[in-house]
Order: sequence, then structure tokens, then C-alpha cells
Amino acid sequence: MNVWDERFSEPGFKYGTEPNAFVRDSAVRLPQGSRVLVPGDGEGRNGVWLARQGHVVISVDSSVVGLTKTALLASEREVSITTQLADLAAWVPDEASFDALVLIYTHLPKSFRQRAHRALARGLVQGGWIFLEAFHPLQLAHTSGGPKEVDMLYTPEQLSADFDGIIAPELTWHGEIHLAEGPGHQGLAHVTRWIGQRI
Repeated sequence: MNVWDERFSEPGFKYGTEPNAFVRDSAVRLPQGSRVLVPGDGEGRNGVWLARQGHVVISVDSSVVGLTKTALLASEREVSITTQLADLAAWVPDEASFDALVLIYTHLPKSFRQRAHRALARGLVQGGWIFLEAFHPLQLAHTSGGPKEVDMLYTPEQLSADFDGIIAPELTWHGEIHLAEGPGHQGLAHVTRWIGQRI
């Protein structure tokens, strides 16, 4: 059992069942019926919400327990969602297959972060969107969640470099917000928000 299987085996939903606020605000850009890829979707709160908005969603995670909860949440909310068990260190989506890529607190190690980000970005059609929210290195001063290793935290500049030549950035921001996402994300947090569009 991997570390995420252990975390998601706890009662309830680690990060709640409601969508991330940035996802909710950003999704207004998507036409009805968009094909949306959600890697690192955990227990499915964002993927299921996007499906409820009428999108065609593939929720990807490395945790069998998380994907089981995703399917349960989708059933409770009466929507259809496709789940995919995968390790983002190796998994590559089909090229030009998605209208949007949603990466919410999908923190990848420096050793393969850029390679994985570029592979995921190539899964977008021309004009497809990336919506990404992650903890910034300044999050280490807070106790509201996230990795404790600086190499797992993202600056806007790092993300722009990761996607350079594939995605044109539209929003590159970092700052403090208040999180209220289940027991896993609570309180003042310093996050990076990044929106871009496939060239």
C-alpha cells in the first residue's frame, strides 16, 4: 500500500468533497462537454465536480483507494467519470486528446516534474487550457498542508519554464489565500496559481 492509499483509507475525504475554489472559478472558460484530464485527482472532488458541470472527465491517480472513493462520490452525485490508475512518473496521455488539464496540488518530485508536465501538456488540443494550483515554497512557513520539501513546491517561474514552448501562460500568480478543504487543507496558505493555453 502506497502512502496515498494509507491517507485515503482514513474515514471521510481527506480534502473534502467540494471542488477547489480555483477550479470552480477557472472552469467558466470551458465550453460545455469539454474533455478534461485531472491527474492527481485523489478522492475525486475536482473531477466529479467537473463531470457535474457536463464535462467528460478522466480522473487519474496512483491510489487505488482514492480512485475507489472517486467512483463512490461520482455515484452519489449521479455523474459518470472515467478513472485511471497511473504513476505520473511514467504515464503519458494520448497527444492532443483533451480540452483542459486540471492540476490541483499535484506535487511532483523535481526529478521528473518537468518531463511529466510537458507530457501532460502535449495531451491538450491547440487552444486547450491548463488550470494549476499548488503550494509555493513560502508555504513552508504555514501549517495548512502540502509537502515539506522545497523541491516539491512550485513557483510561477518554474511552471512557465516547465511548459515553455508548449503552453502560453495567461496567469502566473502566487500569494496567500485561506484554505478550507477537508481536514487536509485548512488555514492560511501560500499558493501558486498558473493558467495557460496550448500553443
